[in-house]
Amino acid sequence: MAFFSSNDISASALSAQRLRMDVIAENIANANTTRAKGGGPYRRKTVTFEERPNVTKFSSSLNDALSRSVEGRGVRVRRIAEDASPGPTVYDPSHPDADDEGYVEMPNVNIVTEMVNMISASRAYEANVTALTTAKTMNAKTLEIGR
Repeated sequence: MAFFSSNDISASALSAQRLRMDVIAENIANANTTRAKGGGPYRRKTVTFEERPNVTKFSSSLNDALSRSVEGRGVRVRRIAEDASPGPTVYDPSHPDADDEGYVEMPNVNIVTEMVNMISASRAYEANVTALTTAKTMNAKTLEIGR
C-alpha cells in the first residue's frame, strides 16, 4: 500500500461525513417548511455512500501493481435522494397551506431520527479524525527511523 493511502481514505471519509452532516442539518432546518421549491412540503433528504473506486492514474496503477493493494480507496457520496414517504397531516385551518378541510401536510422529517443520524455522522467523523491522526503519527515515526 502507498505511504499516504490511509490518509487519503480517512480524508474521503471526513468529506463524506461532513456532507452527510450538512444534509441532516438541512433536514432539521426544514422540519416545519410546508412550501418547498417543487410545491408541497419539504421532503427529507438522505445520503447514500459507496466505495470510492481505485484511481486510474499511471503512477497509482504502478504503485498498486508493486504493492498489490486493495481495490477500494475510501468512500464517496453516491447520491443525495429525497425520501418519498408521506409526511404527517395536521389540522390547522388557519395555516395558509391548509387544504379545504383544514389539514396541512407537514414535512416527513422526524427530529429524533435526524438527531440520531447526526450523532452517528459525528461519531464516524471523530473516528476518522482519530484514524488520520494515528496514520500521521505512524508516518512520522517511520521517517524518524532513517535519522
